Amino acid sequence: MIRLQKLTLIRGTKPLLEVADLALNPGEKIGLIGANGSGKSSLFALLRGELHADGGDADFPASWRISHVAQETPALDRPALEYAIDGDSTLRRLEASLVEAEAAHDGHKIGELHAALHDADAYTVRARAEQLLNGLGFSRDQMNRPVASFSGGWRMRLNLAQALMCPSDLLLLDEPTNHLDLDAILWLEDWLKRYAGTLIIISHDRDFLDGVVNVIVHIDERKLKRYGGNYSSFEKQRAINLALSQAAYEKQSRERDHLQSFIDRFKAKASKAKQAQSRMKMLAKMEDLAPIHASAAFSFEFREPDRAPNPLLVLEDVVAGYPPSPAGGGAEGEGAKIILSGINLNLQAGQRIGLLGVNGAGKSTLIKTIAGELPPLSGEAHWGKGLAIGYFAQHQVEMLRHDQTPLWHLARIAPTVREQELRNFLGGFNFAGEMATAVIAPFSGGEKARLALALIVWQKPNLLLLDEPTNHLDLETREALTVALAQFEGTLVLVSHDRHLLRATTDEFLIVADGGLKPFDGDLDDYRDWLFKTKLAKPDAAPAPPQTRPDTPEPARESGDRKEQKRQEAEARQRLSAQKKPIETRIKRLEELLDRLNTRKAGLDAQLADAAIYADAQKEALKQALFEQAQVTKDLEELEAEWLEQQAALEALG
Repeated sequence: MIRLQKLTLIRGTKPLLEVADLALNPGEKIGLIGANGSGKSSLFALLRGELHADGGDADFPASWRISHVAQETPALDRPALEYAIDGDSTLRRLEASLVEAEAAHDGHKIGELHAALHDADAYTVRARAEQLLNGLGFSRDQMNRPVASFSGGWRMRLNLAQALMCPSDLLLLDEPTNHLDLDAILWLEDWLKRYAGTLIIISHDRDFLDGVVNVIVHIDERKLKRYGGNYSSFEKQRAINLALSQAAYEKQSRERDHLQSFIDRFKAKASKAKQAQSRMKMLAKMEDLAPIHASAAFSFEFREPDRAPNPLLVLEDVVAGYPPSPAGGGAEGEGAKIILSGINLNLQAGQRIGLLGVNGAGKSTLIKTIAGELPPLSGEAHWGKGLAIGYFAQHQVEMLRHDQTPLWHLARIAPTVREQELRNFLGGFNFAGEMATAVIAPFSGGEKARLALALIVWQKPNLLLLDEPTNHLDLETREALTVALAQFEGTLVLVSHDRHLLRATTDEFLIVADGGLKPFDGDLDDYRDWLFKTKLAKPDAAPAPPQTRPDTPEPARESGDRKEQKRQEAEARQRLSAQKKPIETRIKRLEELLDRLNTRKAGLDAQLADAAIYADAQKEALKQALFEQAQVTKDLEELEAEWLEQQAALEALG
């Protein structure tokens, strides 16, 4: 087991852990969480032997083999498959020894090494490595490409493959999902569930933690606090513990006040002196309970968008991709790089779409085409009048001016707004005080992403296009984004590997695959099932043919006509479901909007029923309330009319 006793860990002048205790049992799967900078990565470095404790002890069996993901990848000419197998260093050492023994014609040694290689599963290693790389998204062709030919994100996948290939007793994974798409995350989650050793994961992906871990270790107030269960269970337990601790503190405060009051009143009275002394001792012996300073959760909300056109945009038979370079000249197909073809998309106001598909399938290309950053190579694209797009992608985070401040970035898009108003807005995104006027170069990736989101929110978009918005965001900021998007009143198209975000903010899914775009009729659980039956199906996972006992008569075979009839009926049901889905989604969205507007109208009616608002001093407030009441009433009438139309369309489909 891993036992940390009175552990103190200091980096520079900052204490990360102070007299912390923790015990972890073999085979447990642990999620290590805590605020950015709380010491998670430093604790990993301590377990790897790269850091030494500043106090206390960190003990685990010396014989344990530890595996972790390397942060650097050399630009090698070595094929990706061989690089992944290199993770099994014991196997590579045995192979090298075998070469030496064969060169020396040492028959006895050769026999021993062949036996050792058999024990090390050397004869299945290529198949296992291919399965790993396939699960992490590598094609057969990519497995034979040199490591140097891959981008940084794909090299990190290769390092992850190395760590998983290494036989280990302790596996340390620091943000393993950062460079993975949803397909690879689902595969990794399945792989880790079957891992037999002790696993410790640092992750900001709550669904991933929920699916893998059975213990949470929270770094809080420089201590290590252990919670049984997954991340959702931790949230409930922590909330209960905070409530109990606060209740205990408040009860103790009342007892202290009561004792102190008795002492103050009677310590000078001879008849009560003995009792006063007794209460003074009780007060001195009371354990000091600290008040609960649970920091307020970070939150923000999108500003109410201006009225959007409907439809917002229409793409008809669009071919999306990258135009030929100026040097190449020519028309479409002559130097142009086609990514997606035959795209037909009619984006309606209020739709909330999640885009599914592997990395490289074309999700980002589609988003750029919708945003107007990439003109269609062919086909028709129409953007509605009054469409205001808010587009977030990683390359836009990288385009922020690192030599400028958050205030400068906001003032550039709002040059006529008072500085104090800009500062107040930035403060709502945790860029308060001096941070608003500090250059962003030293900001973390999460802080820069938060600034990019703030700039989008300011512009009041009615269509949000978000391409992996949670990269580099911590759990708290991810949750704030999830809540804000769930309440956003515009239209949303989202690409994300964060399943919690997708579930909470989208109503329907489109899948980008095989060079095209089509609806996915199902939820994320259906997508996972589909993935493991198709792309990620194990060779031995094919269902066994049905077995019949010898004494059981073989069931009569269905006639060809009956089979064809059933097939046609199934196709008809699927077509009907596909026709109903967008209408049902729109009805659901309309009902949400109607609930909000009815709540707002009730508040305005109550405000206008109060006689105080008709005083001379309240003329502006009265004018604003009357204007808003009229606008809300008008919006309600329009939404109710559309709701009736959609219900009629649904009934017409039966």
